[in-house]
Parts: sequence; C-alpha cells; structure tokens
Amino acid sequence: MSVESIRAIYGFEMARTRRTLMGSIVSPVISTSLYFIVFGAAIGSRIPEVGGVSYGAFIVPGLVMLSLLTQSISNASFGIYFPRFSGTIYELLSAPVSPLEIVIGYVGAAATKSIAIGLIILGTAALFVPLRIDHPMWMLLYLVLTAVTFSLLGFIIGIWADGFEKLQIVPLLIVTPLTFLGGTFYSIDMLPPFWQTVALFNPVVYLVSGFRWSFYGAGDVSLYTSLGVTALFLAVSLGVVTWIFRTGYRLKA
Repeated sequence: MSVESIRAIYGFEMARTRRTLMGSIVSPVISTSLYFIVFGAAIGSRIPEVGGVSYGAFIVPGLVMLSLLTQSISNASFGIYFPRFSGTIYELLSAPVSPLEIVIGYVGAAATKSIAIGLIILGTAALFVPLRIDHPMWMLLYLVLTAVTFSLLGFIIGIWADGFEKLQIVPLLIVTPLTFLGGTFYSIDMLPPFWQTVALFNPVVYLVSGFRWSFYGAGDVSLYTSLGVTALFLAVSLGVVTWIFRTGYRLKA
C-alpha cells in the first residue's frame, strides 16, 4: 500500500474543502444555530427535561449526528462523482494506485471533514446550552465510526449516480427523513408502544441512541446493540465497495 498515493488523493480532497470553506463548514454551523434557536427556545420552553437532561442539551447529539450523516454522504459522493463526471477517474484507475488506496483517500478525506464539522457543531452547541460528555472516548469512537460508515455509503452513491440530481436523492429522500424520525429531537420512549416498535426498524435510532449514551449515559437502546448495528452497516458498506471494484461497476466505460 502506497502512503504517497493516499496522501495525494486525501490532500486534493482536503484542498477542495479549503476552497469552499463557506459551504463546507460555515453553512452547517449556521444551520445548527438556527435549530437551537427554533427547537431549543420554542419547544424547549414546553419540554423542560427529557430523561433528566434539559431539552436543549438533549438534542445536541441528534443534531451532531444529523450533520455528520448528511455531510459524510455529501462529501464522499461528490468527491468520487466529480472525477467520473470529468473523466479524470480513468487516469486514476490506470495509475499504479490500488482500489484500497483510492477508498482510503476519498473516504478518509470525507470522514475527516465530517468529524471536523461535528466537533465545530459541538463547540457551537456549548454556546447555547450547558453541555457535558460523560464518556468522551466513546463519543469520539462513535464520531469516527459513523463518519467512516456513511462516507463509505456516500462513496457508493457517488459511483451509482449518473447525474448531479441523483447525488441528492438518498440524502434528501431517505437519510434526512430517517434522521428526523430516529430520535434526533425526542426520545422514542415518548412515542406510543406501536410506534416505538416501528422506530426500532429505523437504523438511525441506534446511531443517535449510542451517540447520546456517550454524552449522558442513557439511550433508547443498549450501547452494544447500537455498536452492533453500526458495525453491521460498516461491514455491508465495505462489502458493496469491494464488489464495485471487483466488477468495475460504473467505473469501466
């Protein structure tokens, strides 16, 4: 495995972030601030606490996870789609660069950007609510695992998409609704029993619950169940990426 190849791809993608700083970092921070103003002030005044945690602090892990999922998918999908769109992907495929090095470069850059945004949002949240993190190592582990997993999903979407509009289909029509329905702004214990059962089929519930546990020591499902679902999603994504390079799906003209 060539470290120089990975560094070249990774450096190129990170340089693109610096050129689009406003859209890459500033925009998510502004959006998060608006969420706190709307949900924290309007709804927080009616729901003082959830599980012994103030409502404003309760929604912080969900907001970070919302940004992490969408940014990971967006960064990785555009990062690999644009070389396909411009035709430069063939230069990369013909170079002495292995599929593993390509994936590490693109997915690593996308995950790095998403983690940076997640940490910036945490810092922004601390300006609005008293924030505590009971298990900081678990928080960082979840942050990295989720960013890598959904960057892999974004990589898959970038390979699958044959137009810019398709890059937005999965994030807008699937991931964002599942995140809003996955306990981002509420605990699923607040739902009627039937809808609690339905919510357990939403994989985002496990991601948000595990991440929230790292902050406050409590979640909607057990920590190990959350880790298991995250690991399963990661394994499936790795399997799909392996299949793409093995078959040349959407990579070979």
